[in-house]
Amino acid sequence: MINITILASGSGSNAENIVNYFSNSDKFNVTAILSNKKDAYVHERAERLGIPHSSFSKADMENGALLKTLKELNTDYVILAGFLLKVSDDILETYPMKIINIHPALLPLYGGKGMYGMKVHEAVVANKEKKSGITIHLIDNNYDQGTTIFQATVDVLPTDTPEDVAHKVHELEYKYFPSVIEKYALGEITVK
Repeated sequence: MINITILASGSGSNAENIVNYFSNSDKFNVTAILSNKKDAYVHERAERLGIPHSSFSKADMENGALLKTLKELNTDYVILAGFLLKVSDDILETYPMKIINIHPALLPLYGGKGMYGMKVHEAVVANKEKKSGITIHLIDNNYDQGTTIFQATVDVLPTDTPEDVAHKVHELEYKYFPSVIEKYALGEITVK
């Protein structure tokens, strides 16, 4: 059984999608959803889905408490689903090539510190991009610069608002994120 632990900071729609995708799997187990925000809606989703969940502070990540929790959960892969903090070096070192993030743009475009959610879609529209999409990637110690596992694109029309782009990108996230996690963890997708 491959144990995945999800880290999330917000609403948790991708976390819920991942839990539902693996709910009947005989190869994957979602051990918990952990959030750096006590009031994040992801906790309500986890409660409804029957998934263990808890909060942690930035200090917990920096002092090793979060790493201890991940180890206690027998985590094999850490999945970042709308997680906004930079992952600490001790977690990166413990889970090399096993921390997967999704970004709502075609990296290396529109990545980096502070580029998340609607800020990304607003930038895409403001710059009159013709395409946007998702990047699923392994993380390293720089924001949004890790090795790309998978990308998918959508057309951005001249009439699209940031909300229109967000809707299109969310559809890609829901369609691809869980299956790419599965294929990568099973060795069906390899990266250099």
